[in-house]
Amino acid sequence: MRNLDLQPTSTAHWHKLVCEAEQQAQRSLNEELQSYLVFLLQRFLNRPEMTSRVLALDYLKSFRIAGQRQIGKLRDVGDICLLHAGFFPQRARRRRVSVNYYVDLGIGAYYQLHHNTAHRQGQLYEHLYEGFVPAMDVLQTIRNMGDSQPLLDPLTAHELWQHTNSTQARQRLRDVSNGQPVPVSKQDQSTRRH
Repeated sequence: MRNLDLQPTSTAHWHKLVCEAEQQAQRSLNEELQSYLVFLLQRFLNRPEMTSRVLALDYLKSFRIAGQRQIGKLRDVGDICLLHAGFFPQRARRRRVSVNYYVDLGIGAYYQLHHNTAHRQGQLYEHLYEGFVPAMDVLQTIRNMGDSQPLLDPLTAHELWQHTNSTQARQRLRDVSNGQPVPVSKQDQSTRRH
């Protein structure tokens, strides 16, 4: 069990945890992404039910509305996808989807926000869609801290590494094998029979 180092505020505690996870994951997030993750984690603690929504429907519905409602819905889709990919990747299999589904949907939501919001806000969402995988790796590291059971099974780790080049997925593959994983080309995937 990991010893808890309590901070004076919950924000300080989450910030320290994010910074520690960045070091362990060998990922460097800019200050804006660090802050976003801290506030996302705080927001999630107050709304755990938000992870039970059907995200593809929310994503599609966001295109039928405009203004702040659209921005809020797309932000929620991106945030929930980031949480699923980072904290709950094992839920993907139970829902009969790949973790890459959450990665692609989350990146898509943040990408739409980047192109549909004002300059300053748009920059934040640009950092989020470009930094989705490193942020996911940091969240997975936080989830793995002090846990003896690995978060990613080998198959999920390989799929995630193949699709995103995730450092956490790559590390999981190193933990289970001495072999070197080989990327499968798109051409090889299309000619393979199942």
